Amino acid sequence: MKLIVEAYEAQHQRWPQTGRVILAQYDDESVVVYQAYRPEIGLFAAKHGYFGGEFKMSRMTWVKPNFLWMMYRSGWGTKEGQEVTLAVRLRRTAFDDLLASAVPSSFDPNTYQSEADWKQHVATSDVRLQWDPDRSPTGQPLERRAIQLGLRGEAITKYAREWIIEIEDISEFVAEQHHNLKQSEKSSIFMPREDVYPVTDPPAALGM
Repeated sequence: MKLIVEAYEAQHQRWPQTGRVILAQYDDESVVVYQAYRPEIGLFAAKHGYFGGEFKMSRMTWVKPNFLWMMYRSGWGTKEGQEVTLAVRLRRTAFDDLLASAVPSSFDPNTYQSEADWKQHVATSDVRLQWDPDRSPTGQPLERRAIQLGLRGEAITKYAREWIIEIEDISEFVAEQHHNLKQSEKSSIFMPREDVYPVTDPPAALGM
């Protein structure tokens, strides 16, 4: 596996415990996001390095830079239709563009003048964002918030074919760590190393 990994406990100690925080593995050129699919879609993507085959461009797809949030949503790869966990390495410029154009999936009166104003922004954006309670390895909700981004239209087309640097199937790693989690305390597990992702001049819609 090409991802850099580190003990959960070591990372947990340095992360912010509250607030809206983007935790991600990134470098100067790329950012890793996670998705979980049924084998027909996930294995195709990992083999070919892009999304095709039974992947539907007409459906919104959600990407998550936070590994533990993905584990919570997929049940550590045990939920039906989410058996294959993918680590998708995106161009960092593309990820920044997604953040800049994202619109919240629900109306926020602190950001938009009216619900009609928000709906107009929704209609013209191909990117949704949600801030949800981040999760511990065992799925317990935390005070810190984790981001997920929903892509549709032109955004999903570019994501599937243009923005991806590499796709890695990390299902075996996920299964190993899930086994470790069930056998002992959460402090024994390893996960991809994540740090706070820097967002320069975040747009108001991000709510950061």
